[in-house]
Amino acid sequence: MSMTELNGRKFAEMVLQGATNLSNNAETVDALNVFPVPDGDTGTNMNLSMTSGSKEVKAHLQDHLGKVSAALSKGLLMGARGNSGVILSQLFRGFGKTIESKSVLTAAEFAQALEAGVDSAYNAVMKPVEGTILTVAKDAAKKAVDVAKNEKDFVVLMEEIIKEAKASLKRTPDLLPVLKEVGVVDSGGQGLVYVYEGFLAELKGEKISDSPVSPSMEDLVSAEHHIGVQGFMNTDDIEFGYCTEFMVGLENASQFDETDFRNELSVLGDSLLVISDEEMAKVHIHTEQPGEALSLGQRYGSLIKIKIENMREQHSEIVGADHRAPEKNHVAKEKKPYAIITVSMGEGIAELFKSIGATDVIEGGQTMNPSTEDIVRAIEEANAEKVIILPNNKNITMAAQQAAEVVDMEAVVVPSKTVPQGMSAILAFNPTADLQDNFQCMKEALSGVKTGQITFAVRDTSIDGVAIQKDDHMGIAEGEIIVSDKNRIVAAKNLLTHMIDDESEILTILHGEETSANEVKEIQSFIEKEFSEVEIEVHNGKQPLYSYIFAIE
Repeated sequence: MSMTELNGRKFAEMVLQGATNLSNNAETVDALNVFPVPDGDTGTNMNLSMTSGSKEVKAHLQDHLGKVSAALSKGLLMGARGNSGVILSQLFRGFGKTIESKSVLTAAEFAQALEAGVDSAYNAVMKPVEGTILTVAKDAAKKAVDVAKNEKDFVVLMEEIIKEAKASLKRTPDLLPVLKEVGVVDSGGQGLVYVYEGFLAELKGEKISDSPVSPSMEDLVSAEHHIGVQGFMNTDDIEFGYCTEFMVGLENASQFDETDFRNELSVLGDSLLVISDEEMAKVHIHTEQPGEALSLGQRYGSLIKIKIENMREQHSEIVGADHRAPEKNHVAKEKKPYAIITVSMGEGIAELFKSIGATDVIEGGQTMNPSTEDIVRAIEEANAEKVIILPNNKNITMAAQQAAEVVDMEAVVVPSKTVPQGMSAILAFNPTADLQDNFQCMKEALSGVKTGQITFAVRDTSIDGVAIQKDDHMGIAEGEIIVSDKNRIVAAKNLLTHMIDDESEILTILHGEETSANEVKEIQSFIEKEFSEVEIEVHNGKQPLYSYIFAIE
């Protein structure tokens, strides 16, 4: 039986099946990452992003396809992690904008929406690279448009989309030499194929079974962060004590202005997040006056899904204290002129960032890219007029840029790719300069430092002409693998010999969790002997995965 019309509920089931299939295969996608470093997280990022989108779809199940698609777009946007997750969110954001007024779709309209999604994704990437998820999405959408000219059946259309997506995926090594050198296809493209295969399964009436579910990485990090924060503060220090969440069913959307509503709520507390579409506005705020927040929302429509939690009581239970907070009258905190938000892994590196001027350090980086929502939350909680974001990882830059666009304040992203670049940028910050001048100066500072890293290989491979065995220690300079050796110290010495030149003046060594004091001393002695003119600074970064991070200025 053919299917020539797609409604919202059927599309929602397609999304849920696509998310399940991607989740089942996330580890496979991770394994396709080109670099054999232990931070291959494309599958993890896409899975967490798609899971966020599917949760939003579940909350907005209805027949109107355009509205279901808008819910998917919202969920993907706020849950987007890493470049792969951001691109996935943009694919379906462009898709959704094209069909937002349509309750059902024909095969031709579905194909055209896929193509619009591709345009949106390409526009979101400053320098699109072919041979990636972008290419797979583009080729599949182009095929869809061609097929839909004569084919009205969605099952046949989706079969052709997947056939072309797989063919495009197979061609990615021909477009991106590094893929061919390593012998893999593009990981993001493979993730998209898994999503599309889930779509087809639903259209054919097949059910993809759930694989055994473990606590997600997002849940583990959230729980760990929550417990850690509670231990470092007193219950009396909680200024805004009620975590308040509610949704407003907008009765007259034309009279609702999201920016004005956010500004009205902002004087009541902090940790404010407002998201809206044509029907609903969702609010999260920490406040002392939850009733006033609800009253503001009720001016625009009916209140839905109200949740108010007393954070002082929660905190007391967590730290085991029998404490009852006294009543307080709080006023809105005055905004700081500037905030610098940076991302890093490792307690020592976080402390170092704060010592040189970072306002807040989001825990993340390799293996766990913070989402757009994580960065938005940090920006809002910084309570500053102007915000500078340092991602310190190329896979976090796009999520940071999306966060900067979403917030209602001046925010810029200085595209630091490494921790040393982030530190160099902070040292170039001038609190008396305006935002754009600081952006330019900090961006220029990125080129004044060279980054080296020592990590371990997770599989046998050959890349950049270097033969690598599983568990070898690799030396990476500015993103390029320079050396691989069974001995970590040998790898470190060879990497530093490659990186240090006549212009090098300062070497900063950030040593990680797996290193020993004797190792660090041996490296220092080597530098003092071979490069006596170079000044050495040593810090215990306590970072995972990367035994050493070297900054050379």
